[in-house]
Amino acid sequence: MARPLFEFAAVPWPATADIVFSWGAIDGGERLVGAAVGERSGPAMMLHGPVVVIETEPLEVAAQLVAAVLDHATAAGVVTLFTRPQSLDRIWVRFGFIPVPESTLPPALAGCQGAGLYAWRGGSALWTLREAARD
Repeated sequence: MARPLFEFAAVPWPATADIVFSWGAIDGGERLVGAAVGERSGPAMMLHGPVVVIETEPLEVAAQLVAAVLDHATAAGVVTLFTRPQSLDRIWVRFGFIPVPESTLPPALAGCQGAGLYAWRGGSALWTLREAARD
């Protein structure tokens, strides 16, 4: 059900068919107004979205989706969660994402298109790019 939202917003759908989760937000009725999907490779996960197609407080809906994704990722043992900027810098900064180079993506997640990359690291807020993110 999330794919039409991604198509409407012209956001690329995950390159692989290995989607490990999909979170959605509905309006007061039954209409899907926001979605985020993820694919995983070992301890790393790529978040696609959130895509929100509602006019009332879209950033808050996006933030709630990201919060749910982070809770799920932490519970699932994800060490690093990657995402594309999508002009959501406020949200990424709020949740502790930082810009990282494309080379930090595991090969299995490197097929998604986009300009720029953000990452969130569970546990410690201390980062070093010397760590092998591809392990």
